[in-house]
Amino acid sequence: MALWIETEAVELRPNATEDDLQTVIRAVYRQVLGNAHVLDNQRLTSAESQLRNGDIDVVGFVRAVAQSDLYRSLFFETSSPYRFIELNFKHLLGRAPQDQTEIAEHVLIYNTYGYEAEIDSYIGSDEYATSFGNNVVPYTRGNQTQDGIKNVGFNRTFALSRGFAANDVGRSARLISDLGGNLATKIVAPSQGSGAYSNLGKRFRIAVSKASFARVTQSAVTFEVGYSQLSQKIRSIQKTGGKIVSVTEVA
Repeated sequence: MALWIETEAVELRPNATEDDLQTVIRAVYRQVLGNAHVLDNQRLTSAESQLRNGDIDVVGFVRAVAQSDLYRSLFFETSSPYRFIELNFKHLLGRAPQDQTEIAEHVLIYNTYGYEAEIDSYIGSDEYATSFGNNVVPYTRGNQTQDGIKNVGFNRTFALSRGFAANDVGRSARLISDLGGNLATKIVAPSQGSGAYSNLGKRFRIAVSKASFARVTQSAVTFEVGYSQLSQKIRSIQKTGGKIVSVTEVA
């Protein structure tokens, strides 16, 4: 079982069937709305029709959901400003904010240009275009180390991603202390009763890809650790330049 829910890219391809379209629509709602339950009367039927007719692509549908009254009510009106921004990173870029500088940039965007500009700053970014293009639904990317993204984002993405059993509705920011103090984010066990299972006592396998600079080759290596050693081992791997490919629970 994975340490968190593994996500795969969902893409709307040419000549998609209605079933294919519904798969994409469900994936967008789940990702952008952070697993929040969507009632039939809350669905964006007009935007869904535009997507079905080819008037907008997937990125256009993502933008419609993120700029909807539903998104605003779930994550802006009831959340602290920091929580709103960290969830925008998670929902729209598939990762956690890297540092306080990124948070400050988006606070400035919102305060200067408003809500819609803040949403567009993610969807219209080069990072979004490179990662998802026009027709791939955003998905969690921060569970793997990436070019141009600090390794500390691995733990921070984990802190924001707790599986399909829990949703993202909640006022308090989870990363504010770590980002503000430029501190490493620790991996902690999910709270009991949260809908996520406890990891205490479990063992995990970390798959790592390491480059050999002398021969310009890559080798794969795995480590098995208990839950209490997991965070320390991840930091050790990151310090030595290893690229974390996956973290999975040992059966």
